[in-house]
Amino acid sequence: MKQGRHNLITDVAGLRVGHAQDEALRSGTTVLTADKPFTAAVSVMGGAPGTRETDLLSPDKLVAQVDALVLSGGSAFGLDACSGVMDALRAQGRGFAVGEARVPIVPGAILFDLLNGGDKNWTENPYRDFGRRALEAAAEEFALGTAGAGFGAMTARWKGGVGSASAVLSNGVTVGALVAVNAVGSVTAGQSRRFWAAPWELDAEFGSVGLPSVLVGQDEPPRTKRQGEATTVAIVATDAALTQAEAQRMATAAQDGIARAIVPSHTPFDGDLVFAAATGEKPVEDTFLLGHAAAVTLSRAIARAVYEATPRPGDLQAVWRDGLG
Repeated sequence: MKQGRHNLITDVAGLRVGHAQDEALRSGTTVLTADKPFTAAVSVMGGAPGTRETDLLSPDKLVAQVDALVLSGGSAFGLDACSGVMDALRAQGRGFAVGEARVPIVPGAILFDLLNGGDKNWTENPYRDFGRRALEAAAEEFALGTAGAGFGAMTARWKGGVGSASAVLSNGVTVGALVAVNAVGSVTAGQSRRFWAAPWELDAEFGSVGLPSVLVGQDEPPRTKRQGEATTVAIVATDAALTQAEAQRMATAAQDGIARAIVPSHTPFDGDLVFAAATGEKPVEDTFLLGHAAAVTLSRAIARAVYEATPRPGDLQAVWRDGLG
């Protein structure tokens, strides 16, 4: 397993990612899209999810493919980002055909960032515009850290953010991950700066600081956020040709990546969720490796989200890189 060309989810050919955010609001939206519809599924394991169109992603439902996936800040307000993405896609003539009508299929998930110090006193929900702008900005290369859906994200100790990573498998299949990290739990062990995801790191992508000599997983973790104030939302993607049921299995396995990189995870206070996306460009006879690769790549993306975060005036938490000396 090795990194893809950009070490981003867009190493899965055909995928593009865009961000939109507001400095004063301290929040934003991230959109993943492609030039044509792609197979999608979802796994929800957190106790406080906020979602749109996720029921449609069950393998027994009518529509197996989507036009875009949305990750957003803003709690329930952020779900309106999907409407902005739908507007922009409809203007492009995209969407599920129902007679002469076109209905863009845009599932989304949100995280809670309403108490991060930003000015949330808006008169009109800004997230619809964020969604439209993020779609229009979608490209192969995009910012990590303090950007898009992770612009105002926080964790138990460090400032959160957006992360991404990719892996090319021995069979030629590419797997990528995109995540907005805003967790109740911690991405580092105890009071150290060492990432829980360290065993999965490739090419010093998040500092190569390693694990502590003594693990502290037996400690009872403090609770730093209240119910509904957290959530890690993610997308794992591949160029493999998968059915919707196979994509759902990949999303479920990828939840292990959250558990390996954030302690604790999947709590009653998080809305932890993983979308899966499959572009179908490469036939695969054996899907055995995909779940493991998705989990490992998501763990790496989570660490990169915190590693790449940058300071902003008024931050309520420390930035991981500030302690590098």
